[in-house]
Amino acid sequence: MAKKLSKNQRRVKVHARIRRKISGRLERPRLMVFRSLKHFYAQLVDDEGGVTLASASTLGGKEKKTGSNVEAAKEVGKRIAAAAKKKNIQTVVFDRGGYIYHGRVKAFAESAREQGLKF
Repeated sequence: MAKKLSKNQRRVKVHARIRRKISGRLERPRLMVFRSLKHFYAQLVDDEGGVTLASASTLGGKEKKTGSNVEAAKEVGKRIAAAAKKKNIQTVVFDRGGYIYHGRVKAFAESAREQGLKF
């Protein structure tokens, strides 16, 4: 009998399948997201060099989360777009991390697009 996967195990499998198809470069880095129950994280990653170019999250001093989780994800989207502009990055490859494009992930992506990131 087949063993049922937990939600996180399923997400990890989906993420591995996505990562086989996409990769970030210095000219067009990968914009990856991770969400936990309390926080939301985003990074711009150059996979060829193995380097994180910029990051933003709901953690940290004055960047602390305010309001709902969706509102916090929108703020993270604004901050990661601002960090990308500082590094002269206009286009990215979006890696939703195996999460469904809905709720916090969708709010984050739309906020980053509104700030000028293209993906």
